[in-house]
Amino acid sequence: MDLKIIAPDGKETGSITLPQQFSEPVRSDIVRKVHYIMQMSGRAPYGAAPTAGKRASATISKRRRDYKGSYGKGISRTPRKIMSKRGERMNWVGAFAPNTVGGRRAHPPKVEKIWSLKINHQERRKAIRSALAATVHKELVAKRGHQLPVHYPFIAAEQLQEEAKTKAIVTALEHMGFSNELARAEDKKIRAGKGKARGRKYIEKKSILIVVSKACNLLKAGRNIPGVEVAQVQSLNVELLAPGGDLGRITLFTKAAIERLEKEQLFM
Repeated sequence: MDLKIIAPDGKETGSITLPQQFSEPVRSDIVRKVHYIMQMSGRAPYGAAPTAGKRASATISKRRRDYKGSYGKGISRTPRKIMSKRGERMNWVGAFAPNTVGGRRAHPPKVEKIWSLKINHQERRKAIRSALAATVHKELVAKRGHQLPVHYPFIAAEQLQEEAKTKAIVTALEHMGFSNELARAEDKKIRAGKGKARGRKYIEKKSILIVVSKACNLLKAGRNIPGVEVAQVQSLNVELLAPGGDLGRITLFTKAAIERLEKEQLFM
């Protein structure tokens, strides 16, 4: 499959043949599986405090003729704490046990639980190749909701990697036909619920993924554009190429990134 090479000013400067990684059959089932495993492997361990629900002084004797005991009182064996007393008569309140107010949980989450999952290397690489192939399928990318340029898919010229100003990158993307996509990414939705109070007031849409061949100015300058992500080609994964496990993210590869992908046989 041959794609055009577009310069930052929007002019065509040549063409390039995509490597065999883009010829992989699109497998949404494998991509979703790998995406789920990556999400689970990045999950932080959590659990209840060891003393949660156990801080009450709730002791009650089950033995005959013991003071502060339940024997012969006609009450259950639930642990209780004393609220008030008069002689040998106690005003009890259940505590400590899972069936009492403020008591411990019967089976709380444990910090030592292992959430991470494993997957075969070949299966992971196959999922990345499948996600790569989906980025050049115009129908899949449009189905995801992206606003595509007329001549998508295409490859960006190497000059784009050397841009050090965010404004220059935005101008270059607009010349390439991504104006509608950039406007779509800037349309943020207000998040509902408690997320607004936790630094996540808005829901930001995933937009263009720019893939470069090496560490360059674009890595730092491109992260200020809403929805746009910049990644090196050797660091690609399913979460970048298929956010949420859904194939067809709009992706812009540079010419140098395609050449490195082919030369080093990445993800094969």
